[in-house]
Amino acid sequence: ADGRADRTNVELVTIDPPGSRDLDQAFGAERRESGYRVWYAIADVAAFVKPGGALDAECHRRGVTLYAPDRRAPLHPPVLSEGAASLLPDGDRPALLWCIDLDRDGKPVATRLERAIVRSRAQLAYAEVDRVLAAGTAPEPLVLLREIGQLRILRERARGGVSLPLPEQIVEPDGGQYRLTYDAPLPSEEWNAQISLLAGMEAARIMLDGGAGILRTLDPPDPVALDHLQTAAAALGIAWPQEGGYPELVRSLDPASPEGAALLVQATRVLRGAGYRGFRDGDIPQGDDAVHSAVAAPYAHVTTPLRRLCDRAANEAVLAHVEGRAVPEWAARELDTLPAVMADARRRESAYSRATLDLVEALVLCRWVGHTFAAVVVDVDERANGSRLAQVHLREPAVVAWARAETRPNPGDEVSVVLRAADPIERRIELDVVER
Repeated sequence: ADGRADRTNVELVTIDPPGSRDLDQAFGAERRESGYRVWYAIADVAAFVKPGGALDAECHRRGVTLYAPDRRAPLHPPVLSEGAASLLPDGDRPALLWCIDLDRDGKPVATRLERAIVRSRAQLAYAEVDRVLAAGTAPEPLVLLREIGQLRILRERARGGVSLPLPEQIVEPDGGQYRLTYDAPLPSEEWNAQISLLAGMEAARIMLDGGAGILRTLDPPDPVALDHLQTAAAALGIAWPQEGGYPELVRSLDPASPEGAALLVQATRVLRGAGYRGFRDGDIPQGDDAVHSAVAAPYAHVTTPLRRLCDRAANEAVLAHVEGRAVPEWAARELDTLPAVMADARRRESAYSRATLDLVEALVLCRWVGHTFAAVVVDVDERANGSRLAQVHLREPAVVAWARAETRPNPGDEVSVVLRAADPIERRIELDVVER
């Protein structure tokens, strides 16, 4: 506790998926005469990991926590990530504590960050938060989470930001086996994500003003991809918004409809080129180089240091700027090397997630070879040799895969597909479109 502010009086709670133990953030809020005060505690991983030590080296080798249905490969040892450093509601914890004052429209007017001792009051799940809010029995901080989250969503819309509401494939244990479902974000997840975005945007602003830091960036929408998306929207009978363009189109889509699901898959191609940009010694990014195009503002990853390596150094840079001192030498060196480390970690994470889904899809379907399933076409690939593939979303189970197509299906078509093969060893399934 040496040198840390005692903030154990601040009412904080964590909101995560059920059963989570690696709790990076704890939220609190107060209503003020001029607006709101947001408290956001972030696990202080730097209090436990010695720069340049053996643990630090292993964290750099891993980069991120990898998740599978029955296990995880953690970035940090569980004794830290699920114990001493996690913001569990079982005692005091060291944290980096954001205090962000907002006006009545949800705009930041004052921001502070400090090392503190905090105490989480409760570990909540998203569904629980939605339930008590709907019942009218939620405590004031959760009411404010909804209120502030909705204001921040309006501000995102006003600045041209966008979130893709794609249903996510989820693997769930089911009586010793697994099942696949589609999972759409709950309202409380969106509000909580807005608080994380708020901290990330403030962190980016502080690092840019201070002249050293690391940003999460995303290239502007590709004009060719935008043209293709407009063509696809017209083919599906979906009007392109007269104002707001791409972000407003995405917000107007219903992911539960065949046309909406198909166009959302097409929309992901517009946003490509995500990466990290470290800077210091006067090499400050400007314009589009400093912006995350989906956020529509400069943005930094600072809110999940237990599960993502770059957040630790980014937080140290922000804290140094707030306190008016130089960025610690170890963190300054990281600004140069982390973009490559994180790019490699993200590639592994993506491959790992895809392999996990491929395996479970084959396991779930291997008993159903020869069976016909209802599906929606979300994409079509015309091969140079004249063959066609259609990316399909099966209604049940929640499988997303490419199928051979003799006919010419279009995105948005509801079709039947027959399962020709399912091999868990090779993590492979074979589907054919049999009718439109």
